[in-house]
Amino acid sequence: MPRHDGDGRPAVAAPVSAIAPASAASAPARGSLQAQRRRQAWCMLAPMLVLLAAVAAWPLARTIAASFTDAQLGAVEPPAFVGLEHYLGEYGVLADRDWWGAVANTLRFAILSVALETLLGLGVALLINRPSPVRTLLRAAMLIPWAVPTVVSAKMWSWMLHDQFGIVNHYLLALGLVAAPVAWTADPALAMWTIVAVDVWKTTPFMALLILAALQSVPTDCYEAAQVDGVPAFTVFRRITLPLILPGVAVAVVFRLLDALRIFDLIYVMTSNSRDTRSMSVYVREQLIDFQLTGYGSAAATVLFFIVALVTIVTIGVLKRRDGVDA
Repeated sequence: MPRHDGDGRPAVAAPVSAIAPASAASAPARGSLQAQRRRQAWCMLAPMLVLLAAVAAWPLARTIAASFTDAQLGAVEPPAFVGLEHYLGEYGVLADRDWWGAVANTLRFAILSVALETLLGLGVALLINRPSPVRTLLRAAMLIPWAVPTVVSAKMWSWMLHDQFGIVNHYLLALGLVAAPVAWTADPALAMWTIVAVDVWKTTPFMALLILAALQSVPTDCYEAAQVDGVPAFTVFRRITLPLILPGVAVAVVFRLLDALRIFDLIYVMTSNSRDTRSMSVYVREQLIDFQLTGYGSAAATVLFFIVALVTIVTIGVLKRRDGVDA
């Protein structure tokens, strides 16, 4: 039925051609606005990109370039180009058993430490998240191990775990739990577990802090509804808490895993160049500093970089697929 205006005459609809130019005119305006915002974003990011190029990209490029040469510290003659000899040669990094032993030690350390820190951090976060008059004090005390520099904590634990003068062996002997002093960092069967335990002591607060932030973002309505329905506490945790905090926990695990793959200071201070605990970073330092093989050490550092980059890409892809985003 046709519409009518106030005089009773049929209303005439505006032609489409009168509306289309307005829409067509607004499209270039939106495009120019987006381009302006894009240029503004690049201008704001430019200082950071220049800084990253200066402190990261340029040293990385120099390291990769040096890995294709026979450069050595203190050499008088200029380095010669050797191609992929340091990677795929008879004595290259990928053919060195010590390198693969360092890779295995690093993966073992990363898996054990991150798994224990995640479980303990989740427990600490759940405990601190409960209302308590001393909750603020507990949060501050929790951060103390994480705030201590890694070298300081490693040296502190090295003295505490000393087989002759350490306080740990002193109390274990006094309580009759051991018959003789234990060489915690010298025994091949205990050295890796000792380093993992010290790292867990130091880094669990970091995981607990991130998981606590995820817990505090969970809506309280879910818990109130579960309490009204009489749902058991473990079921509430399994069905409500854990699924809602899982993205935050995943981000914390990724951050900690990438940091664990680059572990150097804790292992080097406590066990130096021991083959039983040598990480990839310790191996690189040994080639560069102890043996003064700049080219070979640069090749090992490059392989380490690509391993960490590969783990980063894979974990980000897994997280994106989990969130339903095309990787």
